[in-house]
Amino acid sequence: MTYQEFKEAVIRYARENGIADYELYYTESESASVEIYQEEVKGYSTQNSSGVCFRCVLDGKAGYASTENCTEEEAKSLVLRALDNAGSIESEEKAFIHEKGDRYAAPEESSMTQPTGGELTDAALALQKELYRADQRVTDGTQAYMAYEAEKYALYNSNGLDLEDRVKSAMCYAMPLVADSGEMYDGFEMKLGDMKDFDIKAIAADAVEDAVAAIGAGSVPSGKYTVVFSNKTMATLLMTYASVFSAEAAQKGMSLLNGKEGEKIAADFITIVDDPSYHNSVMKRSFDGEGVATYAKNVVEDGVLTTLLHNLKTAANAGVKSTGNAGRPSYASVIGVSPFTFYIRPDGEAGEKTAGKVPEDLLRKADNGIYVTELTGLHAGASAVTGDFSLSARGFLIAEGAKAAPVKNFTVSGNFFDLLKSVEVLGKDLDFVRGTFGSPSMLIRNLAIAGEE
Repeated sequence: MTYQEFKEAVIRYARENGIADYELYYTESESASVEIYQEEVKGYSTQNSSGVCFRCVLDGKAGYASTENCTEEEAKSLVLRALDNAGSIESEEKAFIHEKGDRYAAPEESSMTQPTGGELTDAALALQKELYRADQRVTDGTQAYMAYEAEKYALYNSNGLDLEDRVKSAMCYAMPLVADSGEMYDGFEMKLGDMKDFDIKAIAADAVEDAVAAIGAGSVPSGKYTVVFSNKTMATLLMTYASVFSAEAAQKGMSLLNGKEGEKIAADFITIVDDPSYHNSVMKRSFDGEGVATYAKNVVEDGVLTTLLHNLKTAANAGVKSTGNAGRPSYASVIGVSPFTFYIRPDGEAGEKTAGKVPEDLLRKADNGIYVTELTGLHAGASAVTGDFSLSARGFLIAEGAKAAPVKNFTVSGNFFDLLKSVEVLGKDLDFVRGTFGSPSMLIRNLAIAGEE
């Protein structure tokens, strides 16, 4: 059955079973990827998948059931399973089906064309060749990867909503391995967007530079330092702590921002934006996981927390409107809260024009310190509940206002909430990690560094 036929069957069985409040959430994806090792194709794969979740509300309780099998028999079973699950819920929290009435942004159709398998392979091979050309020390173990994915999201509910979004994206990453004086150094660079816009030579050069920059890295004495976080490093921190802006986490006591709306939580010039239609996003969405219209919002504006991110349930608990941030990591997931394109707004209007460049203006203002370009150990070394972090890092010394010798194997420690308040200078070089979390470079003074005693 097609999705449309399956939807009609589900509607019919819901009515036959006297279900007045329900929702059908459907996703499908088509993807292809190729991986290159040395100068040969290591793997090529294609995948088509789809799935649907039926959610019904009975006496205020939500029952879920999901399937990947769109048949007449499964439509009936799906409704009955969800109905049974709703009847067994013991929680007193009320569930909601969204009403009609929102104004939805017109879905922006991507102009991206689906690459053929040959085009995908040729692009990945070209990237691999550029990696080897970028530096004679690039050696076996170097890999390149290229992928394409097209996705569809659809939501229908008993209140008359019938919505659909389609998104397309290409991704590539380069992982060079560089040999120097008997030591191996790895680098990484990743891009998301339209494959025709990928600058293969530049991507390879950046990835190899990432590896080469670590050659000869030394240690750094422990102490308090002025630190400049690179844009991608700060974006990684924002991604790690994004859950603290979730009303769901706050209401469960898992965020220190609970009840802080209207209060100063960051430096005066810090604005954090959640924008589902961000111009360079590969995941533009007009509705969230409950069918609520999405919109751009300043979660933090001029240092003040203006709102947490809400779905219908958390909004009802707080006595506010949903912010359109109901999240569903997959079609089968229980509804949660998640951002879309979530970023710290850069200083001025330069934005991504300078992304990836060394923030020389911030290094000059730092004068002496450490320029942090990579953080690891984020799962074990960062607590979203307390905001504390202690993370392994690498980067460069800052000497007389310029990038100096590379350093590694040191730990940077602090607290995310304190860090937001103590930012001294914000860069103009907005860049993103995983395509959805972004930040410019930042200068913070007096951060604890544990290195060589």
